[in-house]
Amino acid sequence: MAAFAQSAPCWVDVQLPDLEAGKRFYGELFGWTFRPDGDRRADALGDGKLVAALAAKKDGRMPTAWGVYFATDDIEASVSRVRAAGGQVITEPLPAGRHGVLAQAADPGGAVFGLWQAGDRAGFEKQNEPGSFCWTEVHTRSKDRVDPFYEEVFGFRCADVDDSPLDVPDTDEHRVDFRTWSPPGTEPGPETAVGGRSVITAAFPAELPSHFLSYFNVADCDDTARTVQRLGGRVTEPPLDIPYGRMAVLQDDQGAEFAVLQEPVS
Repeated sequence: MAAFAQSAPCWVDVQLPDLEAGKRFYGELFGWTFRPDGDRRADALGDGKLVAALAAKKDGRMPTAWGVYFATDDIEASVSRVRAAGGQVITEPLPAGRHGVLAQAADPGGAVFGLWQAGDRAGFEKQNEPGSFCWTEVHTRSKDRVDPFYEEVFGFRCADVDDSPLDVPDTDEHRVDFRTWSPPGTEPGPETAVGGRSVITAAFPAELPSHFLSYFNVADCDDTARTVQRLGGRVTEPPLDIPYGRMAVLQDDQGAEFAVLQEPVS
């Protein structure tokens, strides 16, 4: 079982109204295959390796959304740090069979994330390859409260970077306020970053809440966006070039949002 660095993103899952429809959508989009994990969940596999999970929502009031989990070797201590730093614990530490122990929390801006203490499942068996997780970032309106929160809870080393699109004018209106997170004990910067924080600007609807956006690596961003539309999903941010490749923000056919990233050709 490969271990994950403390505080690194180690797992993603999506809560959906219709599990079977989700399997059809993501199976065709990313080439995933599935195996049952209980009555209401399915593990997603890419080339036979764990990449994510799909779950049927137990309550229609739950959001249809992708969730990300961060690795911890002491989930009780992590939950205590969440509270001390001004966050909210939504789900107290809860065993997930032999897989491990999970908890859910929200940062001071309201963005929800998970904590994962590994049992016999560390998390991803494949990442940073086409059809698998490659990045996550929190989008918030409360950076002055959120930035110190993630440093205190996860020990992240932070670096402010220019993440602005390459094909728009370099003006204050288009510039992105972006910060990367590197694990404890590393030198902060793009080479070590495992996630980040982006500020929601006035250009977005006022009702858009703080949230995590997780990315999947793809071989062709434009083709993936077209496939999402063909499968009944939506393109919420069309493909555009950023310093790290070509990305798009998409929704599946049930409304769960995610992003894709095509890495630049080296």
